[in-house]
Amino acid sequence: MDIVDRYKFRMQPYQHQMDALRKSWSDKEFAIFAEMGTGKSKILIDTVSMLYDRGKISGFLVVAPKGVYKNWETIELPKHVPEHVLYDVTVWDPGMSKKNLARLDECLADDENLKVVVMNVEAFSTEKGLAFALKFMRAKKVLMAVDESTTIKNAKALRTKNIIRAGKAAEYRRVMTGSPITKTPMDLYTQCAFLDEWILGFGSFYSFQGRYCRMLRRSMGAHSFNQVVGYQNLDELSARLDKFSYRILKKDCLDLPEKVYTKRLVQLTDEQARIYATVKKAAIAELEGKTLTAQNVLTQIIRLQQICSGYFKADDGTVIEMKSDKFDELLSALEEVDGKVIIWANYTYDIQMIERALAKEYGPPSVRSYYGETTPDERQQIVKDFQDPAHPLRFFVGQPRTGGYGLTLTEASTVIYFSNNYDLEIRLQSEDRAHRIGQRNNVTYIDIVTEGTVDEKILRALREKINVATLVLKEGHKEWLI
Repeated sequence: MDIVDRYKFRMQPYQHQMDALRKSWSDKEFAIFAEMGTGKSKILIDTVSMLYDRGKISGFLVVAPKGVYKNWETIELPKHVPEHVLYDVTVWDPGMSKKNLARLDECLADDENLKVVVMNVEAFSTEKGLAFALKFMRAKKVLMAVDESTTIKNAKALRTKNIIRAGKAAEYRRVMTGSPITKTPMDLYTQCAFLDEWILGFGSFYSFQGRYCRMLRRSMGAHSFNQVVGYQNLDELSARLDKFSYRILKKDCLDLPEKVYTKRLVQLTDEQARIYATVKKAAIAELEGKTLTAQNVLTQIIRLQQICSGYFKADDGTVIEMKSDKFDELLSALEEVDGKVIIWANYTYDIQMIERALAKEYGPPSVRSYYGETTPDERQQIVKDFQDPAHPLRFFVGQPRTGGYGLTLTEASTVIYFSNNYDLEIRLQSEDRAHRIGQRNNVTYIDIVTEGTVDEKILRALREKINVATLVLKEGHKEWLI
């Protein structure tokens, strides 16, 4: 029986997680290429705990995108750190208030607890964020990990350069992502360079590119440049990756639960926050003194929910658009998954904005929308094309009230809720479009949620299998709007 078999986990790992731990826990550098929903966060936390127990590390620095970095503090660490491991966690705050400066000192304290620092990947676009990370690693023996490591695929980005620089000060390094190659094999270089600049056998991006890309010299006026026209030696690249990585696909994980739920948090932009506060104040004033009905309150909730999605519909019918981080988070989540994806959105305006964004990013053939205005003939063709594995239609963007009943969309094993309907039955029915006879994989459900808003309250009710209208009347309108 090896050390992994004997270890006192908080939750017993699934078989694929045990296999990954056996292969990687003691390695200085390793990549976990695991599809979303297969539990890569647990693999990393168990690795950290095992290394800490053996005195190999005293600190853990995890770098993650905006939508998921807070989940490490509130969900992943409490759920998976073994009971015998005492830890203190500090979440990076770019404001660096006096309170947070005091917490910074806590993560540097010289005691026996494991010190955990959670940082947003964007923190490394600043000198302050880099300095914070380096100070932590000078004080502790640290495992540094980049969650959703495709966020550092751009070799020219300042945050990529600073994360690689910080990684050199770590005792151990990990990268994790569901899909390490989002567009080209060149996406791999900086993810691997974070682990070790020579781990792929090349000291620079250009030598790596020269080995695995077919280049053609082109001229445009007085200027000439090299253009990538294809790829080569990819079997060799795959063999190199196999030495320091582990690939996990949902279809190979026979003991996973049939449904896996996760959420990604975003913040209101300054403009959204200003409009949200104004509309919320007006809603409370409008409801005061009225005989309250669930529909009255839900009407106000819908207005607030639409602001979270990036627009506000005034009483005269005009629409004010504003920047929403939900779209960036949606694109970030899609980089983490392979295959076809269902995206549910509650409002027509949401759907139209999502379709435009995905058509711009992935090309018009990759996306179709399915809502009230979609004709019966179009609806039938969309479902047929989506269910065809060879068809380029990858993204089904639908309205749950329209498409959430009766359809079979089992070609997707990832379902994203950009915005939620408050009706429990509609939520459950829409979940089952992918999770039904014909589905070959476990299904991952991702909710994109605006923190501190009605988004969170609606999701809480739905997760607890309570209809929002029922809960609104029970808890009162102020509980929902304040």
